[in-house]
Amino acid sequence: MAGAGRMAFSKILIRATNWVGDAVMSLPAIRAVHARFPQAEIAVLARPWVADLYALETSVHRVIPYAAAPGFHALGAKLRAAQMLRRQRFDCAILLQNAFEAAAIAWLARIPRRIGYDRDGRRALLTDPIPLPRAGEIPRHERFYYLEMLRRAGLIDELPESNAVSLQGADTARREGGRRFEERNIPGPVIGVSPGAAYGTAKQWLPERFAEAAIHVASSQAGSVVVFGSRGERELCETVTQAIAQSGVRTRNLAGETTLREFIELAAACRVFLTNDSGAMHIASAMGVPTVAVFGATDDTATGPASSLARIVREPVECSPCLLRECPIDHRCMTRVPSARVAEVALELLRS
Repeated sequence: MAGAGRMAFSKILIRATNWVGDAVMSLPAIRAVHARFPQAEIAVLARPWVADLYALETSVHRVIPYAAAPGFHALGAKLRAAQMLRRQRFDCAILLQNAFEAAAIAWLARIPRRIGYDRDGRRALLTDPIPLPRAGEIPRHERFYYLEMLRRAGLIDELPESNAVSLQGADTARREGGRRFEERNIPGPVIGVSPGAAYGTAKQWLPERFAEAAIHVASSQAGSVVVFGSRGERELCETVTQAIAQSGVRTRNLAGETTLREFIELAAACRVFLTNDSGAMHIASAMGVPTVAVFGATDDTATGPASSLARIVREPVECSPCLLRECPIDHRCMTRVPSARVAEVALELLRS
């Protein structure tokens, strides 16, 4: 495996992770590959819903959307994807995604070097099956999980010291986001709110408290509130929006109305962002936006935002972090977090 670092790869395929938050946390690893092979063409094979994120990266030369259904479904689409990749003659595949399917497609594409963690029964499909790090071997934050795979493969010598995770093009995105807010007649400063979370309701702070905190912050800044979310979170976001509107604060529900690229730009133009542990949290934080994230069921040392402008609010309870999708008891890790506390943390960030 150590020999991988000495090879002069010219065309590298990186199989992206499938979720927005994981995609943001994998960016340091992608940049490390580019730094190690600056002359190589780097393509990222990504699900359509994360593809726009990689399109902002100067370390990525092109993004290849991959839309086949997961598991054993859409077998024909998977075979066609492998055939398409085979024609492009990549000489190395780096699999940030952990699934068996990722290794199978790289193997079917006949990519000579296939590097990935030895998990999900895919050892025989990898030329470089990388042993999984054991608890305590590497720093807990997930960005180091991807970087450690590169280190063990011999692609980098050591883990970088930087604690920050950032998205490129923040200034340009901020200008575009400001323009988009103007087009929608949403005056600034804008307080962004993301009350949903894809993993499950255990990660979600109470919608009425998001509304209360946003009202407090927006009122102090004479600003507007924009609520973001997926199409499936439209009803949840509308609950928050209506509660804010009743206070007289100007607000808009954009759940389900933006592409990922548009959301990145709009989030970048927010003055402050209030959120759960979610992909939206990682994007806002990586864009350099002051971000306040409420954590409960999940572990902020592992998946928290990596930015000096991000703050975690959590209530220490005996059962947290449980990492469950749904709370089996009384959701105390979230119900004990008051809206005034979140608002004050946001205002402290704005004053700093």
